[in-house]
This record gives sequence, C-alpha cells and structure tokens, in this order.
Amino acid sequence: MGVIKHFGSGISRDDSSGSSGINAEYGGPRSSIPFESSKTHTIHCSLLVYQQPTTNPQPVFRSYQKMSSKSERPFVIFVLGGPGSGKGTQCAKIVANFGFVHLSAGDLLREEQNSGSPFGAMISDMIKNGQIVPAHVTVGLLKKAMEKSPVKKFLIDGFPRNTDNNECWINTMSEEVDTRFILFFDCPEEVMEARILKRGDSSVVRRDDDNLATIKKRFNTYKDLTIPVVEIYEKIGKVKRIDANRPPEDVYKDVNQIFSAL
Repeated sequence: MGVIKHFGSGISRDDSSGSSGINAEYGGPRSSIPFESSKTHTIHCSLLVYQQPTTNPQPVFRSYQKMSSKSERPFVIFVLGGPGSGKGTQCAKIVANFGFVHLSAGDLLREEQNSGSPFGAMISDMIKNGQIVPAHVTVGLLKKAMEKSPVKKFLIDGFPRNTDNNECWINTMSEEVDTRFILFFDCPEEVMEARILKRGDSSVVRRDDDNLATIKKRFNTYKDLTIPVVEIYEKIGKVKRIDANRPPEDVYKDVNQIFSAL
C-alpha cells in the first residue's frame, strides 16, 4: 500500500516502496487527504483522520482488508430524497419484506451526538443549522455499523448527501462493498414541508430539526448539495426514481417491483 507522508496541505503516498504497511507523520487535523502515487489518483476523503495532537496520535480509520470479488462483498443501496419524502417509511417495508438492514445516516449521527463522543457538540450544531456533517465522521459511523451486522444487505438512508460524502465513500469503501444504485424518492418541496411539520406536531419526542427555520435550511442543502449526487448516478444509469407524492402504499408498489427484481 506504500508509505504515507505529509506534503503541503495533505498526505502523499509513495507506491514505489513496496511496503504493505501504512506509516503517517502527524501534522494536525485534516478534512481532506489527497494521495499521490505513480499510478496517479487522488482521494478527497479522510481515510486517516487524526484527533487533536497528543503524545501518540491514533488514526480514527485504519487499513481495511480487501475482498477478492464483488460476490463476496456486502451490497449497499443508497436511499435519497428530500426531508419528509417518506424514505424511512419505505425502508421499514423493504426491511420487513426483503431482509435488508436499514442504516439511517441521520439516526447514527444523532446517536453519536448523544453518546458523549468528542464529535457530539459539532454534530449537534450542524444538524440544528441544517448543515452536512464532515464526510469522515459519517462514513466512519456507517462502516462501524455495517461491521457489526451479521446481515450483509444494507439500505443506507440519507447518504451520500453531497459529493464529498460520495467521494469519501467510494475511496474508503469501494473495496469492501458493492454499491448497487440510489433509490430516489422524488417529492415536491411543499408536500415534504407539510409532512415534516405534521410529524413534529404529532411526535412524542420532537426532533431538533423539525421546525420551519431548520426545514428551510435542510431543503436548501438538499437542492444545492444532494441533488448533484443524484445527477452523478443518473448519468451512469444507477438511479431508481420513485414518485413519492402519493400515499405510502402506492409508493411501495413501485419499490416492491424494484426489489423483487434484484
């Protein structure tokens, strides 16, 4: 895998060393780690992410074991749609009928926020402001949850939310999983807004982000950052688009047809 060392604002990889280990010099926090080698490729995600300087800094993510073929890998379907598009409702039906594990990126972040982790306050602030949590945090939580699961078919709900998420996922997880397609729930903004406000009024425990000010920020984030990810996958024929402006049972008829064909 070569030797990793700092250069400028990132880290370079020297593939000519022939080393199978990874050595890194600590140089402070990094939000993006490009690698350079004789094979000329760039990685824009934090495959190795360090906490604040300590005597013996430790990477959050370590090297992973490569699978030999796609057939041996867990497979993943991304589930995207605007806030209130009904992703969670449909995921529950898919889990019940097709045996998938449902991983909600938002739920994992909220759990991490409440766990007392060093990332908790940052996650809380970003969720309240409708912002996207750094890719290395979200990918790390998803990877950890997948490793714990005995079932190896995953619906990943609410991810990737921007191109940084997508690049980090590809460069961190492409050797570990087979990412099939995006299941995209397409729904008008005014319909989603009404659903979220109704959800907030009827919930016993109100989510921090179920208020009108945060909803508007979330919609803007969705349009500006998430829709471009959907467009990237559409260009390579890896989007299954569902009309979500219908009753849940009608939406599920289309979902069931897609998953029955897998």
